[in-house]
Amino acid sequence: MPDAPFPDPLAFARATQRAAQENWRAAQARTLDLLGYGLAEHPYEIVAETPLWRLRHYIGGTAPQGPPALMVPAPIKRAYVWDLAPEVSVVGTGLAHGLDVHLVEWRPPAAGGAPHGLEDYARAVLAAAEAVTARVAGTPVVLGHSLGGTLAALAAALEPAHFRALVLLAAPLSFAPGSSAFRDAVALREDRTPEDGLVPGAQLGQACALLAPGTFVWHRWLDGALSLGDPAALALHLRITRWALDEVPLSGKLVHEMVQWLYREDRFTAGRLELGGRLIGPQTLRLPALAAVSRSDEIGPRAAVEPFFAHMAAGSTEIVEHPAEIGVGLQHLAILAGRQAHRLVWPRIAAWIAARA
Repeated sequence: MPDAPFPDPLAFARATQRAAQENWRAAQARTLDLLGYGLAEHPYEIVAETPLWRLRHYIGGTAPQGPPALMVPAPIKRAYVWDLAPEVSVVGTGLAHGLDVHLVEWRPPAAGGAPHGLEDYARAVLAAAEAVTARVAGTPVVLGHSLGGTLAALAAALEPAHFRALVLLAAPLSFAPGSSAFRDAVALREDRTPEDGLVPGAQLGQACALLAPGTFVWHRWLDGALSLGDPAALALHLRITRWALDEVPLSGKLVHEMVQWLYREDRFTAGRLELGGRLIGPQTLRLPALAAVSRSDEIGPRAAVEPFFAHMAAGSTEIVEHPAEIGVGLQHLAILAGRQAHRLVWPRIAAWIAARA
């Protein structure tokens, strides 16, 4: 019987290191679950699904009085950051304001499966909107956070008639040099992402930490230290920490197209991003749009939205700012999980949605 081939030492070392990191993260997650910082989501049902996504419909205590809402998380991590705890839940806020809440739950891409790029994810948002409309006979307002907001904007630019309005939550649309510190760091980095493979979640997290250590490392540590004097902030920080441990892989094709087409070439703002044989940009995003931004957010600040809005139809856009928070770990998450954001900003967002119902 022939001897088994000896594994490549470097590949073997990397695989061993990844396995050790995953085991350590899993142990941390189990510990936080035992301490009571695990899932605390509202009840929901799955009303549509494909290999790439599932559509959640949240079950509230009373019949919704407002329009349907379609929430689009970033596909990088799990969706429950939208429903982290009763006092800081975007899902709960939507239900409390009478919205018929739906949420796209991205499924991790399968190893060896067909690669998915920007167009696939944008069309997934369109398909989810169609599923919502078929269920409730109403066009949804679409709300997206971070990359989820960017994907929602791409979908709305492709087919604006599928949506009632667009709400962007720390979601960058413009990627000109200087628009954000994170954009500049990504654009300068050499992209070696294999388009036909997967990017492990831990690897993506490490890359972000190396690109922007202030945002992804030092600010998180500082937030933890500042939270020690505030029990509510500390509890929130630990819930965010638990959520951050749930890494999921991302399609290499999506990462490559996002870095090249958006971060480096800024095709969407320039109106020359081609998806499905069509050029999309501000000129094709013909619906009311609201953006929530923070000066403390280095990923989706005002400068990453305002230039795009300036080229849309006059009077159809609005930008609201929210303050920095303690307990959220990353300021990029403050609009979803921040206590001040839920107290001060979300009533304004809900009123803006109601005015377009």
